[in-house]
Amino acid sequence: MNSKHTAFIAIMTALGLLLSAISLNIAPLLGTVGQSGAALDLSHIATFIAAIFAGPYIGAVVGFLSGIYAGYYFGFVMGTIGILSVIGVPIGKALTGFTAGFLYKKFNVHRSSKPSTFTVPVILVSYIPECIYTILYFLYIVPYFCGGIWEPMISIVIPKAWIEITIMSFLMGALVGNTGFKEFILKSFHTPSLEKMRTKK
Repeated sequence: MNSKHTAFIAIMTALGLLLSAISLNIAPLLGTVGQSGAALDLSHIATFIAAIFAGPYIGAVVGFLSGIYAGYYFGFVMGTIGILSVIGVPIGKALTGFTAGFLYKKFNVHRSSKPSTFTVPVILVSYIPECIYTILYFLYIVPYFCGGIWEPMISIVIPKAWIEITIMSFLMGALVGNTGFKEFILKSFHTPSLEKMRTKK
């Protein structure tokens, strides 16, 4: 990892935290009284950019770091889980970042004839590990440390998350197909995955 990769992680993390802070505070959604709630969280935009253009490990790092504010928000502002949320939420987001980068690399989406089209299903599938983790989080992890019954949160958080991921999958498809955006990332950060995009031409 060189200095430009470090800068890329820092900028994507800052973007993710900014998007998270703005969206969570603008669009709080229904919550379960006395427990926690759900709100619109767009931090994964930064996670997916990092995963697609720099690979699974950087995607995981950005996913984790950019998820810290969401963890704080759900643990202390909207909910009562506290530090468990600050740790637990970023772990789930890191899973998505790693999976998105891994699938993108595994299926050589950068070298496909229609990368924008293939990006959409890759992003959708990449959320599955976090989805499973989130279900287990509310079924077992939170009750173990905090007590209570948290299962009702699943019916609030999971549908909301899938709506977010669906929207972001099409957004990422558009970004992958945007030559100007790709060239900007390459010129600024020289990420390995984007080098493959260029050599494909």
